[in-house]
Parts: sequence; C-alpha cells; structure tokens
Amino acid sequence: MTSPEDSIRALEEALQHSPDNVPLRRHLADTLYGLGRFSEAIKHFKQLVRQEPRSATWRVRLADCFLQNKQISEAAVVIEKVVQSRNASGRSHMLAARIAMAEGETSSAVFHYKTAIDLDPDLEDEALSERLGIGAAFEEEEVFEGRIRQTAEPAAAAFGSSVERPRVKFADVGGMEDLKEEIRMKIIYPIQNPEIYKAYGKTVGGGIMMYGPPGCGKTHLARATAGEIDATFINVGINDVLDMWMGNSERNLHQLFQVARQNSPCVLFFDEVDALGGRRSDMNGGSARQLINQFLAELDGATHSNEGVLILAATNAPWHVDSAFRRPGRFDRVIFVPPPDAPSRDQILQVLCQNKPTKDIDFSFLAKKTDQFSGADMKAVVDLAVESKLSESLKTGRPVPITGKDLLAAAQRHKPTTKEWFATAKNYALYSNEGGLYDDILTYLKLR
Repeated sequence: MTSPEDSIRALEEALQHSPDNVPLRRHLADTLYGLGRFSEAIKHFKQLVRQEPRSATWRVRLADCFLQNKQISEAAVVIEKVVQSRNASGRSHMLAARIAMAEGETSSAVFHYKTAIDLDPDLEDEALSERLGIGAAFEEEEVFEGRIRQTAEPAAAAFGSSVERPRVKFADVGGMEDLKEEIRMKIIYPIQNPEIYKAYGKTVGGGIMMYGPPGCGKTHLARATAGEIDATFINVGINDVLDMWMGNSERNLHQLFQVARQNSPCVLFFDEVDALGGRRSDMNGGSARQLINQFLAELDGATHSNEGVLILAATNAPWHVDSAFRRPGRFDRVIFVPPPDAPSRDQILQVLCQNKPTKDIDFSFLAKKTDQFSGADMKAVVDLAVESKLSESLKTGRPVPITGKDLLAAAQRHKPTTKEWFATAKNYALYSNEGGLYDDILTYLKLR
C-alpha cells in the first residue's frame, strides 16, 4: 500500500515535469491540506491563484489554508477579494464569517453568515449561530446578531469638535518633504495663488487621504497644514459624528461641513476615516450606507459649495475605505505616510530631549538604531530613558543626565509598533493591489 509520503513525492516529481498542470497541482495541494501540512499546501494554492487568477475556487482554498494555519490576517485579505464579487458563493461567505470570528469582527461575521445561509440554507451551522446570537431564540436576549441592544433614550446631537487656529507649521514637522509638497500643490498654493488656479479652472479645495502605520504624524501634519496658511482647523473624531439614533449621524456630519464652510479657509480633518467611510459592500445595515452616501454628497458639494474647505483624512486601514471616496473631487490623492526616516528620527529625538538633562548623546547614531520606529515609538523610547533615571535622581536629590547609552538601552527594550501594521499591509499590497494603490508599501518594504 502506498504511503502518503510516497504519494506526495510522486506528485511533486510529476509537477517538476509538468508545472502548469492545474489538476495535478490541485491534487497535491488537497493531499497536503488533508494531512494538515498547511504551509506546504499554501505554496501550491498560491501558484494556482497565479495560474488562474479569475478563479474564486483557488482563492477560497488559499484563504481556508491560511485560516487553518492560524494566518488570520492573510486569510482575511484573500477571502475579502472573493466575497466582494456579486457572484460569491454561500461557502465563500461562510468562510468569511469564520475568518471574521477569528479576527474578533463579530458584526462582519454576522453579515457573512446570514449572507451564506441566504444563498445556501444547507450551510446553517448551529454552533456558529449560537456564538453569533443569530436566530429566533435570541431575539429577546441582550446580545442579538452580535450586538448589544441599545436601550438608551434619544439625545440631542452633540457637536464635540472645536474650531481652532493652529500655530504649528511645516517647519515644526520633521521629514515628510514629499508629502508636504503634495499638500502645497493641492491645498496651500491654491490659497496663496487663487487667480492662477482659477485661470486653469481649478477651485480652492479638495481632499487628500493619508494612510500608514499609527503614530507617524498624520494628525500633526494636518494641523500644520492649517497653520501654514493661517486657516481654521477642525479635528473630527468618530464620536463627533456617530449617533445611535436614526438620521442623527448624517445631521452631525452635515453640521461639521457647515461649520467648516462658515469658517473658510478651513482644514477639515477626519481621523480614522475608515470608521465613517467603510466599504458599503461590508455594511449590514441601511443606516451605515446612508451615512456614507451623506459623506460623499458633502464631499461633492452637492447642495453647498466647498470653496475654501480643505479636506484631509487619515486612516490606518485604507483597504476598508469605500472606493467611491477616491474618485476625482473627493479624496483623489491617497498618500502613504511611512515611519520617519533616519534624519527625521534624529530631529524627533532632539526635539523630545529638549529641556531635559542630557549628555553624550549621538542622535545620528541612535537614529540609525531605531529603524521602523514611529514618532510615537521615539517618544516611548525617551519616556523609558527618563523613567530609568528618575529613581536614581530621587536617591541623589538632583537630576541625573540622560545619556546616549540610556536611550539605546530603551530603544532595545521597546519594539517598533509599526511592524504589526506592515504585516497586515503587506498582505493587501501583495494580494489586493488593483491599480497599484499600495505600491508605495511594496517599495518601502523593498518588495519591488
């Protein structure tokens, strides 16, 4: 009787002679999957995706392999592309539900599970239904369809954003010169030279979406943009917009745009824009879609002019933003904000160490030792170094200077928080990069 190892060896030898043989490669991948050798199966399913890129079958099998191999982020990226299709099968939605559960995305899991059983009732899974709180038995429970029931009474919409006039300017922001120039061309120069832009039919306004790992200065740069042109600045968080009562979120969003229009020139900055402008295909409720449609209408200036309203947005997850936001006249510039480079890290460290007792610090050397550290990571390094000196200072009764060795030791203790983001971003850049939207990520990671 032929052993599994002998079968695998024979299939691998056959593939060497016929590498484009799809049925043969599928047989090998299925065999490896059945034996629990998921890492090896993944390589072959990836090759099948490359050989037949239009086939959803291979992507579903690849996503399943990733899930079984505990590579949840990779699984999510691959299945996401499949379920975006109108022809997605019930089985692909069921797999998407399981992957969403593994990620802790309960509302997404509910949506995909319900879609799956709508398409194919035979796929109903009693255990998964119970975990998600789906079905008639759960309608009176506190948790229903993955959500806690809201019992609060309606409250008047509150407008929490304040209009400010920042003093910080580009000179106060280390590095990011290419991004600054992009903002100058899109926002600053039209304000400073309106006649030239109007001669070419260009209005003052428009939008830029910045994306990248958290803590890399997107919010700081947005505030500096307003300071550069002496404009007002409104920092919009999701709590300023979202409201549990029907229609209030849309009204809050409209009010924000109205305040910006009344205070133009104004930089209207949306932080975590993916929370407000998520893909409509992912939504499982009409109210969320209505909010996105309202957002798009406000960006278009459908009923009110946006002349002089300069719209910036930041997100750590651009792959979750509805593609309609990237059309001309909306956020038609999507810019990658990477972690600061070595010269920028040098500047950041010097600023963070100002007004602190220091000696024998080679900032250039430390900058080289903190590759992939964000601005927030650099602050954490300095904070760790300060903490290490505080106890010594309290014992001696006088401030003990922070040295380069202290900062280096702190940098070795603190791991860059950007690595987790790049692990996810890399998957989207490799497997879901239509139109080259994430080419900058591949360039940064030296994968192209």
